[in-house]
Amino acid sequence: MEIGKPLLEINSLRTGFRVQDEYFEAVDDVSLTLEKNEILAIVGESGCGKSTLATTIVGLHNKANTRISGEVIYQNLNLIDLNETLYNRIRGNDIGMVFQDPLTALNPLMAVGQQIEEVLLYHTKMIKEERKSRVLELMEQVGIPFPEKVGKQYPHELSVGMRQRVVIAIAIACKPPIIIADEPTTALDVTTQAQILDLLNELQDETEAGIILITHDLGVVAETADRVAVMYAGQIVELASVIDLFTDPRHPYTRSLLRSIPQSNEVVDAASGDLHVIRGAVPSLQNLSRKGCRFSNRIPWIPVSDHEENPIMHEVEPGHFVRCTCHEHFHFEGESE
Repeated sequence: MEIGKPLLEINSLRTGFRVQDEYFEAVDDVSLTLEKNEILAIVGESGCGKSTLATTIVGLHNKANTRISGEVIYQNLNLIDLNETLYNRIRGNDIGMVFQDPLTALNPLMAVGQQIEEVLLYHTKMIKEERKSRVLELMEQVGIPFPEKVGKQYPHELSVGMRQRVVIAIAIACKPPIIIADEPTTALDVTTQAQILDLLNELQDETEAGIILITHDLGVVAETADRVAVMYAGQIVELASVIDLFTDPRHPYTRSLLRSIPQSNEVVDAASGDLHVIRGAVPSLQNLSRKGCRFSNRIPWIPVSDHEENPIMHEVEPGHFVRCTCHEHFHFEGESE
Protein backbone atom coordinates (compact mmCIF):
# COMPACT_ATOMS: atom_id res chain seq x y z
CA MET A 1 0.00 0.00 0.00
CA GLU A 2 1.32 3.41 -0.97
CA ILE A 3 2.04 5.88 1.83
CA GLY A 4 -0.87 8.25 2.30
CA LYS A 5 -3.33 6.12 0.33
CA PRO A 6 -6.38 4.57 2.02
CA LEU A 7 -6.44 0.84 2.56
CA LEU A 8 -9.74 0.68 0.67
CA GLU A 9 -11.33 3.42 -1.42
CA ILE A 10 -14.96 3.35 -2.55
CA ASN A 11 -15.96 5.87 -5.22
CA SER A 12 -19.51 6.51 -6.47
CA LEU A 13 -20.50 2.89 -5.89
CA ARG A 14 -23.94 1.83 -7.11
CA THR A 15 -25.56 -1.60 -6.80
CA GLY A 16 -28.92 -2.10 -8.47
CA PHE A 17 -31.10 -5.21 -8.32
CA ARG A 18 -33.22 -6.21 -11.28
CA VAL A 19 -36.96 -6.41 -10.74
CA GLN A 20 -38.57 -7.57 -13.99
CA ASP A 21 -36.97 -5.25 -16.57
CA GLU A 22 -35.87 -2.44 -14.26
CA TYR A 23 -32.92 -1.99 -11.91
CA PHE A 24 -33.40 -0.43 -8.47
CA GLU A 25 -30.32 0.76 -6.62
CA ALA A 26 -29.91 -0.46 -3.05
CA VAL A 27 -26.51 1.24 -2.84
CA ASP A 28 -26.67 4.63 -4.52
CA ASP A 29 -23.55 6.72 -5.14
CA VAL A 30 -21.63 5.73 -2.00
CA SER A 31 -18.10 7.04 -1.52
CA LEU A 32 -16.02 6.03 1.52
CA THR A 33 -12.46 5.29 2.55
CA LEU A 34 -11.07 2.79 5.05
CA GLU A 35 -7.70 3.43 6.66
CA LYS A 36 -5.25 0.96 8.09
CA ASN A 37 -5.88 0.20 11.79
CA GLU A 38 -9.31 1.87 11.67
CA ILE A 39 -12.79 0.66 12.58
CA LEU A 40 -15.32 2.28 10.28
CA ALA A 41 -18.89 1.66 11.42
CA ILE A 42 -21.78 1.76 8.98
CA VAL A 43 -25.10 2.22 10.77
CA GLY A 44 -28.75 2.51 9.87
CA GLU A 45 -32.05 0.69 10.06
CA SER A 46 -32.68 -2.62 8.30
CA GLY A 47 -33.21 -2.05 4.59
CA CYS A 48 -30.85 0.92 4.32
CA GLY A 49 -28.33 -0.94 2.13
CA LYS A 50 -25.60 -1.74 4.68
CA SER A 51 -25.29 -5.47 3.93
CA THR A 52 -25.62 -4.87 0.19
CA LEU A 53 -22.65 -2.51 0.42
CA ALA A 54 -20.63 -5.22 2.20
CA THR A 55 -21.49 -7.98 -0.27
CA THR A 56 -20.73 -5.65 -3.17
CA ILE A 57 -17.25 -4.99 -1.79
CA VAL A 58 -16.51 -8.73 -1.65
CA GLY A 59 -18.20 -9.47 -4.97
CA LEU A 60 -20.98 -11.75 -3.81
CA HIS A 61 -23.72 -10.64 -6.22
CA ASN A 62 -24.93 -12.54 -9.26
CA LYS A 63 -24.03 -10.24 -12.12
CA ALA A 64 -26.95 -11.55 -14.16
CA ASN A 65 -29.39 -9.95 -11.72
CA THR A 66 -27.42 -6.93 -10.52
CA ARG A 67 -25.94 -3.83 -12.09
CA ILE A 68 -22.83 -2.51 -10.35
CA SER A 69 -20.87 0.62 -11.21
CA GLY A 70 -18.28 2.83 -9.57
CA GLU A 71 -15.03 1.81 -7.93
CA VAL A 72 -13.83 -0.31 -5.02
CA ILE A 73 -10.09 0.31 -5.11
CA TYR A 74 -7.73 -2.05 -3.29
CA GLN A 75 -4.01 -2.05 -4.09
CA ASN A 76 -4.68 -0.08 -7.29
CA LEU A 77 -7.23 -2.65 -8.49
CA ASN A 78 -10.90 -1.86 -9.05
CA LEU A 79 -12.42 -4.96 -7.48
CA ILE A 80 -15.76 -4.72 -9.27
CA ASP A 81 -13.95 -5.21 -12.60
CA LEU A 82 -12.35 -8.49 -11.52
CA ASN A 83 -13.48 -11.84 -12.85
CA GLU A 84 -14.48 -14.58 -10.41
CA THR A 85 -11.08 -16.30 -10.49
CA LEU A 86 -9.23 -13.13 -9.50
CA TYR A 87 -11.88 -12.19 -6.92
CA ASN A 88 -11.47 -15.59 -5.26
CA ARG A 89 -7.81 -14.77 -4.66
CA ILE A 90 -8.84 -11.57 -2.85
CA ARG A 91 -11.66 -13.03 -0.75
CA GLY A 92 -10.36 -14.68 2.39
CA ASN A 93 -6.75 -13.75 1.72
CA ASP A 94 -7.02 -9.93 1.54
CA ILE A 95 -10.61 -9.34 2.68
CA GLY A 96 -12.15 -11.44 5.43
CA MET A 97 -15.93 -11.46 5.87
CA VAL A 98 -17.82 -12.14 9.10
CA PHE A 99 -21.37 -12.88 8.02
CA GLN A 100 -24.51 -11.88 9.90
CA ASP A 101 -25.90 -15.40 10.39
CA PRO A 102 -23.13 -17.91 11.15
CA LEU A 103 -25.44 -20.91 10.83
CA THR A 104 -26.21 -20.15 7.18
CA ALA A 105 -22.63 -19.03 6.50
CA LEU A 106 -21.20 -22.38 7.60
CA ASN A 107 -21.45 -25.68 5.72
CA PRO A 108 -23.72 -27.97 7.79
CA LEU A 109 -22.03 -31.08 6.35
CA MET A 110 -18.46 -30.21 7.35
CA ALA A 111 -16.82 -30.17 10.77
CA VAL A 112 -15.94 -26.62 11.76
CA GLY A 113 -12.23 -27.40 11.96
CA GLN A 114 -12.30 -28.52 8.33
CA GLN A 115 -14.04 -25.31 7.32
CA ILE A 116 -11.34 -23.19 8.94
CA GLU A 117 -8.65 -25.34 7.33
CA GLU A 118 -10.28 -24.98 3.90
CA VAL A 119 -9.31 -21.28 3.77
CA LEU A 120 -5.68 -22.16 4.48
CA LEU A 121 -5.75 -24.93 1.88
CA TYR A 122 -6.99 -22.51 -0.78
CA HIS A 123 -4.84 -19.48 0.00
CA THR A 124 -1.60 -20.81 1.47
CA LYS A 125 1.09 -23.38 0.72
CA MET A 126 1.04 -24.85 4.23
CA ILE A 127 1.48 -28.59 4.52
CA LYS A 128 -1.20 -30.59 6.32
CA GLU A 129 0.50 -30.54 9.73
CA GLU A 130 1.00 -26.77 9.53
CA ARG A 131 -2.64 -26.25 8.61
CA LYS A 132 -3.87 -28.40 11.51
CA SER A 133 -1.66 -26.48 13.92
CA ARG A 134 -2.85 -23.14 12.54
CA VAL A 135 -6.51 -24.19 12.89
CA LEU A 136 -6.01 -24.96 16.59
CA GLU A 137 -4.15 -21.68 17.04
CA LEU A 138 -7.01 -19.74 15.40
CA MET A 139 -9.65 -21.47 17.51
CA GLU A 140 -7.76 -20.61 20.67
CA GLN A 141 -7.29 -17.04 19.44
CA VAL A 142 -11.05 -16.52 19.04
CA GLY A 143 -11.77 -18.00 22.46
CA ILE A 144 -13.03 -21.48 21.55
CA PRO A 145 -12.32 -23.90 24.44
CA PHE A 146 -11.11 -27.46 23.78
CA PRO A 147 -10.29 -26.67 20.13
CA GLU A 148 -9.39 -30.25 19.19
CA LYS A 149 -12.80 -31.48 20.35
CA VAL A 150 -14.81 -28.56 19.00
CA GLY A 151 -13.01 -28.71 15.66
CA LYS A 152 -14.56 -32.13 15.04
CA GLN A 153 -18.08 -30.89 15.72
CA TYR A 154 -20.63 -29.65 13.19
CA PRO A 155 -22.20 -26.16 13.18
CA HIS A 156 -25.55 -27.33 14.57
CA GLU A 157 -23.77 -28.77 17.62
CA LEU A 158 -22.43 -25.38 18.66
CA SER A 159 -24.06 -22.37 20.32
CA VAL A 160 -24.68 -19.17 18.35
CA GLY A 161 -21.71 -17.52 20.06
CA MET A 162 -19.41 -20.45 19.25
CA ARG A 163 -20.52 -20.46 15.62
CA GLN A 164 -19.79 -16.75 15.42
CA ARG A 165 -16.30 -17.40 16.76
CA VAL A 166 -15.78 -20.04 14.06
CA VAL A 167 -16.85 -17.57 11.36
CA ILE A 168 -14.40 -15.01 12.76
CA ALA A 169 -11.62 -17.63 12.78
CA ILE A 170 -12.32 -18.31 9.10
CA ALA A 171 -12.29 -14.58 8.33
CA ILE A 172 -8.91 -13.96 10.00
CA ALA A 173 -7.21 -17.23 9.04
CA CYS A 174 -4.94 -15.58 6.45
CA LYS A 175 -4.50 -12.38 8.49
CA PRO A 176 -6.29 -10.20 5.90
CA PRO A 177 -5.62 -6.45 6.03
CA ILE A 178 -9.39 -5.81 5.67
CA ILE A 179 -12.17 -7.39 7.73
CA ILE A 180 -15.86 -6.77 7.06
CA ALA A 181 -18.09 -7.68 10.01
CA ASP A 182 -21.78 -7.67 9.10
CA GLU A 183 -23.88 -7.46 12.29
CA PRO A 184 -21.40 -9.71 14.18
CA THR A 185 -23.28 -9.42 17.50
CA THR A 186 -26.87 -9.92 16.28
CA ALA A 187 -28.81 -12.53 18.30
CA LEU A 188 -26.02 -12.82 20.88
CA ASP A 189 -26.54 -12.34 24.59
CA VAL A 190 -24.93 -9.29 26.18
CA THR A 191 -21.97 -11.20 27.62
CA THR A 192 -21.14 -12.95 24.34
CA GLN A 193 -21.64 -9.71 22.44
CA ALA A 194 -19.05 -8.00 24.64
CA GLN A 195 -16.63 -10.90 24.10
CA ILE A 196 -17.01 -10.72 20.31
CA LEU A 197 -16.42 -6.96 20.31
CA ASP A 198 -13.36 -7.36 22.53
CA LEU A 199 -12.11 -10.01 20.12
CA LEU A 200 -12.46 -7.70 17.11
CA ASN A 201 -10.56 -4.98 18.98
CA GLU A 202 -7.80 -7.42 19.90
CA LEU A 203 -7.51 -8.58 16.28
CA GLN A 204 -7.23 -4.99 15.10
CA ASP A 205 -4.49 -4.27 17.65
CA GLU A 206 -2.58 -7.39 16.60
CA THR A 207 -2.80 -7.12 12.80
CA GLU A 208 -3.55 -3.38 12.34
CA ALA A 209 -6.35 -4.41 10.00
CA GLY A 210 -8.96 -2.00 8.77
CA ILE A 211 -12.40 -3.14 9.92
CA ILE A 212 -15.76 -2.23 8.41
CA LEU A 213 -18.33 -2.84 11.14
CA ILE A 214 -21.92 -2.98 9.92
CA THR A 215 -24.51 -2.65 12.65
CA HIS A 216 -27.75 -1.00 13.72
CA ASP A 217 -26.63 -0.95 17.35
CA LEU A 218 -25.35 2.52 18.25
CA GLY A 219 -24.11 1.25 21.61
CA VAL A 220 -21.73 -1.08 19.77
CA VAL A 221 -20.62 1.83 17.58
CA ALA A 222 -19.87 4.06 20.57
CA GLU A 223 -17.67 1.36 22.13
CA THR A 224 -15.68 0.28 19.10
CA ALA A 225 -15.67 2.64 16.11
CA ASP A 226 -13.22 5.34 15.06
CA ARG A 227 -15.43 6.82 12.35
CA VAL A 228 -19.11 6.37 11.55
CA ALA A 229 -21.04 6.47 8.29
CA VAL A 230 -24.81 6.76 8.72
CA MET A 231 -26.66 5.13 5.82
CA TYR A 232 -30.25 5.76 4.79
CA ALA A 233 -32.11 4.50 1.71
CA GLY A 234 -28.90 3.50 -0.06
CA GLN A 235 -27.00 6.73 0.60
CA ILE A 236 -24.52 7.96 3.20
CA VAL A 237 -26.26 10.86 4.95
CA GLU A 238 -23.60 11.63 7.57
CA LEU A 239 -19.95 10.77 8.02
CA ALA A 240 -17.92 11.81 11.07
CA SER A 241 -15.59 10.66 13.80
CA VAL A 242 -17.38 8.67 16.49
CA ILE A 243 -16.88 11.53 18.98
CA ASP A 244 -18.32 14.16 16.63
CA LEU A 245 -21.26 11.96 15.67
CA PHE A 246 -22.35 11.39 19.25
CA THR A 247 -21.62 14.89 20.57
CA ASP A 248 -22.72 16.91 17.54
CA PRO A 249 -25.01 14.88 15.25
CA ARG A 250 -26.30 16.98 12.36
CA HIS A 251 -28.50 15.03 9.95
CA PRO A 252 -32.16 14.61 11.02
CA TYR A 253 -31.87 10.84 10.57
CA THR A 254 -28.77 10.61 12.78
CA ARG A 255 -30.40 12.76 15.44
CA SER A 256 -33.55 10.64 15.29
CA LEU A 257 -31.58 7.41 15.65
CA LEU A 258 -29.69 8.74 18.66
CA ARG A 259 -32.87 10.00 20.28
CA SER A 260 -34.41 6.54 19.86
CA ILE A 261 -31.88 4.99 22.23
CA PRO A 262 -33.52 4.50 25.66
CA GLN A 263 -31.65 6.36 28.39
CA SER A 264 -31.14 4.83 31.81
CA ASN A 265 -33.30 7.47 33.46
CA GLU A 266 -36.19 7.06 31.03
CA VAL A 267 -39.20 4.77 31.13
CA VAL A 268 -39.17 2.64 27.98
CA ASP A 269 -42.80 3.20 27.19
CA ALA A 270 -43.84 4.71 23.84
CA ALA A 271 -47.24 5.68 25.28
CA SER A 272 -45.59 7.96 27.85
CA GLY A 273 -43.54 9.70 25.18
CA ASP A 274 -40.24 8.84 26.86
CA LEU A 275 -39.01 6.72 23.95
CA HIS A 276 -38.68 8.52 20.64
CA VAL A 277 -40.01 6.62 17.63
CA ILE A 278 -39.02 7.64 14.10
CA ARG A 279 -42.15 8.19 12.04
CA GLY A 280 -42.67 5.87 9.05
CA ALA A 281 -40.26 3.28 7.69
CA VAL A 282 -37.41 2.90 5.22
CA PRO A 283 -39.06 2.88 1.77
CA SER A 284 -38.77 -0.18 -0.46
CA LEU A 285 -36.46 0.02 -3.47
CA GLN A 286 -39.39 0.17 -5.89
CA ASN A 287 -41.22 2.90 -3.95
CA LEU A 288 -38.15 5.01 -3.18
CA SER A 289 -38.18 8.46 -4.73
CA ARG A 290 -34.79 9.18 -6.28
CA LYS A 291 -35.32 12.95 -6.22
CA GLY A 292 -34.91 15.28 -3.27
CA CYS A 293 -34.10 14.40 0.34
CA ARG A 294 -34.94 10.75 0.95
CA PHE A 295 -35.69 11.32 4.62
CA SER A 296 -38.14 14.18 4.00
CA ASN A 297 -41.28 12.00 4.07
CA ARG A 298 -40.43 10.92 7.64
CA ILE A 299 -40.10 14.51 8.88
CA PRO A 300 -43.11 16.12 7.13
CA TRP A 301 -43.15 19.09 9.53
CA ILE A 302 -39.96 20.37 7.88
CA PRO A 303 -40.93 22.45 4.78
CA VAL A 304 -39.91 21.21 1.35
CA SER A 305 -38.03 24.48 0.84
CA ASP A 306 -35.61 23.50 3.62
CA HIS A 307 -34.44 20.47 1.60
CA GLU A 308 -32.10 20.46 -1.37
CA GLU A 309 -33.52 19.40 -4.70
CA ASN A 310 -30.45 17.23 -5.31
CA PRO A 311 -28.87 16.69 -1.87
CA ILE A 312 -25.10 16.51 -1.72
CA MET A 313 -22.61 15.98 1.10
CA HIS A 314 -21.46 19.18 2.84
CA GLU A 315 -18.36 19.37 5.05
CA VAL A 316 -19.75 21.18 8.10
CA GLU A 317 -16.59 20.67 10.17
CA PRO A 318 -13.22 19.17 9.21
CA GLY A 319 -13.93 15.50 8.50
CA HIS A 320 -17.64 15.87 9.31
CA PHE A 321 -19.95 15.54 6.29
CA VAL A 322 -23.75 15.85 6.13
CA ARG A 323 -26.13 15.35 3.21
CA CYS A 324 -28.79 17.99 2.45
CA THR A 325 -29.23 21.45 3.95
CA CYS A 326 -32.29 20.29 5.92
CA HIS A 327 -29.97 19.68 8.89
CA GLU A 328 -29.71 23.47 9.29
CA HIS A 329 -33.45 23.79 9.89
CA PHE A 330 -34.31 20.50 11.58
CA HIS A 331 -36.15 20.29 14.88
CA PHE A 332 -38.15 17.47 16.40
CA GLU A 333 -41.89 17.52 15.95
CA GLY A 334 -43.54 19.73 18.54
CA GLU A 335 -40.34 21.65 19.27
CA SER A 336 -39.42 25.09 17.97
CA GLU A 337 -36.57 25.35 15.50
